[in-house]
Amino acid sequence: MLTIDVITLFPEVFAPFVGLSIVGRAVERGLVDVRYHHLLDYLTGNERADDIPYGGGAGMVLRIEPLSRVLDAIIAEAPAFEQRIIVVPSPAGRPFVQADAQRFSGADRLVLICGHYEGLDERLTELYPVEELSLGDFVLTGGELPALAFMDAAVRLVEGAITPESAEHESFAAGSLDYPSYTRPAVFRGISVPEVLLSGNHAKIAEWRREQSRARTVARRKDLIGREEP
Repeated sequence: MLTIDVITLFPEVFAPFVGLSIVGRAVERGLVDVRYHHLLDYLTGNERADDIPYGGGAGMVLRIEPLSRVLDAIIAEAPAFEQRIIVVPSPAGRPFVQADAQRFSGADRLVLICGHYEGLDERLTELYPVEELSLGDFVLTGGELPALAFMDAAVRLVEGAITPESAEHESFAAGSLDYPSYTRPAVFRGISVPEVLLSGNHAKIAEWRREQSRARTVARRKDLIGREEP
């Protein structure tokens, strides 16, 4: 079973999405265990979760001490030899790709650390084997939305979360984009569904879909060409 630990100042952001998604169904089936760690619960005395940055500048930085406390607690309770991945969503990280989702889905534990404001104390990456991953070349207020995206992309690839056929034929599964899809009605505002999809000839449909997948990839994502699996 994949265990997902989410470290965040805003755990309430996750519950509605998780409860109404493939992630929630995977939790109900016992395929995934999602645990929330509210950073405020790891403060002592009158300390804050964040503080002003050394050297000055705008914004606040999440402090290393409470972050270390929660990480140490997670690691102390975990099995000694589990396959563990610790991720910090960050615009400074490399782009998150489907291969990362596949890797996460096969791990024993995925720890998602959500920064906020101006980010996290940099010493976190020196003390723990942290991967910094980016959702794209833009800045968000916090790491909660990227963490949700990483979680969703990984959980749907956990065995039993969705049908194997769905995962096998979707975009990026073979290094290319998915083929176009259609459903009823067969004609809408003068635009017809391609005849081959109505033919019942499964061999021709499969060939058409392969051709469409490659054509769509060439037209929209030439950078993926050459990455396709045989």
